[in-house]
Amino acid sequence: MTEPVIDVGSLDFAYPEAAALAVNGVDLTVERGEIFGLLGPNGAGKSTTQKVLTGLLRDYAGHVRVLGREVRDWGSDLYEKVGVGFELPVHYSRLTARENLQYFAALYEGETEDLDTLLDQVDLQPQANERVSRFSKGMRVRLSFARSVLCRPELLFLDEPTTGLDPVSARRIKDLILEHRERGATIFLTTHDMATADEMCDRVAFLVDGHIALIDTPRQLKVRYGEKRVRVEYRADGALEAQEFPLAGVADNAGFLAALRQPTLEAIHSQETSLERIFIRVTGREFE
Repeated sequence: MTEPVIDVGSLDFAYPEAAALAVNGVDLTVERGEIFGLLGPNGAGKSTTQKVLTGLLRDYAGHVRVLGREVRDWGSDLYEKVGVGFELPVHYSRLTARENLQYFAALYEGETEDLDTLLDQVDLQPQANERVSRFSKGMRVRLSFARSVLCRPELLFLDEPTTGLDPVSARRIKDLILEHRERGATIFLTTHDMATADEMCDRVAFLVDGHIALIDTPRQLKVRYGEKRVRVEYRADGALEAQEFPLAGVADNAGFLAALRQPTLEAIHSQETSLERIFIRVTGREFE
């Protein structure tokens, strides 16, 4: 059996002089080629967990193996294999987009992606020679993504990769993430955007107050916590009417079949819940 790309057991982490653990007893594994989402509200411990996994915080308890080695045992060679995209992009604002990528590409010992290809992928080729100080937040986010994949990483950590992006740019970044998964990369996605997690992730973990409350696939979670009912909507005398029926035996339900015959039928859908509603139900916490 292939060793997990990430293997975490009994992970604890506390910041100096903090009254409580920021991360408390976290256990998780991420398999090769998986898109894994770590979800939770602000302050839940998501960014701390990512910083431990990427070697930025090393004074932890428990075991944290990344790409087959305890993260403490990695040196700078870890970053030849791992890409990181932070929620708050940090660039050299007096340099152009191209110069930023040239600078970071020079830090790698191995081969890096073609800069023009990257700039084109994130739709920044027309602004390649503009100073980043003139960039909007969305443009900085896209440049940050380009920087995170410079080394063609085996493992890619992304923290809120679509925050601040318009729908077209967000779709572009999501498609690029899927392309990197297709070439064999493993993606660790940290977010409180439930819609993005639902769409992108093979599995998700709900993190609250530093510990994991639940791990499963988005589909299985919605089946487990959703209502097994079907809703039919139609017009009657110009007003929108709706009826709900148990999903079990619906094919033989006379009321359901009658509703389907309504000449002004508008919609039929199962009462599937959302990841956000599941999170609130399981943890008692709401997203900020």
